[in-house]
Amino acid sequence: MAAKRHEAGLSETRVRASWRERLRQLYVGTDERAIRFQWAIASVDLVIIAFFVLSPVLQDLKGFLWFDYAVALLLAVDLAARGTAATSLGRWFRKPVVWVDLVVLVTLLAPLWLANLGFLRILRLWSLSQKDLFWRSLRRRGYQEWEDVGRAAVNLVTCLFVITGFVFTAFARSGSGMEGWVDALYFTVATITTTGFGDITLPGTAGKLTSIVTMIVGISLFVRLAQALFRPYKVSFRCPRCALLRHEPDAVHCKACGELLSIPNSGEA
Repeated sequence: MAAKRHEAGLSETRVRASWRERLRQLYVGTDERAIRFQWAIASVDLVIIAFFVLSPVLQDLKGFLWFDYAVALLLAVDLAARGTAATSLGRWFRKPVVWVDLVVLVTLLAPLWLANLGFLRILRLWSLSQKDLFWRSLRRRGYQEWEDVGRAAVNLVTCLFVITGFVFTAFARSGSGMEGWVDALYFTVATITTTGFGDITLPGTAGKLTSIVTMIVGISLFVRLAQALFRPYKVSFRCPRCALLRHEPDAVHCKACGELLSIPNSGEA
């Protein structure tokens, strides 16, 4: 009996290991089946992000909560599958992307209690941008110089929507001059671009501090996007001697230490 229980335990362990390996191949693999699966997941993510962006407009609809809970279920299943596929659960759990998704999941599971934190859901856009799927496709097509631009643009858009959601949640009141979400978006864009028309202002010390943080963060992200757009394109390849990361695409030697480099061609990546 003990031998049979031992064999059953081994068989169950092998099945779990097989499932974990299959999930890992689907989530991080590069074969055709894995790529199709990853694009399917990314497509669902894009629909979810569109739902998050439109939530302030849709939240008064009758079926909003049902869709909200359906999105929570999808995100929970995705998180559980990714955790199962991870080689080390502890290392996976420490990733910022996982914490962002957990925060988003909590706001979805308690939409009425945590309504004031609903604007954090748009962080899912940043989480999606951390996947290599989109950037790998650009690199394969020879557009790797647009990766930095894309990442900087996603960071800026995410920041824009997070600040807009916070401003709408914290300051939109009857008679405040900010009657809806579009007004909050208008204020955020005007502040980030330092245009400052002054027709909408945030009241009190908290409003002034929010405006200051918005301008500082917004300008920083705009500068980062401008750098990615206009600076000469460089490839990421760590020098084996001095660890310099950015080099000219046709560099033969490291400009910092003179080490001979072997930068792969774009078609070889």
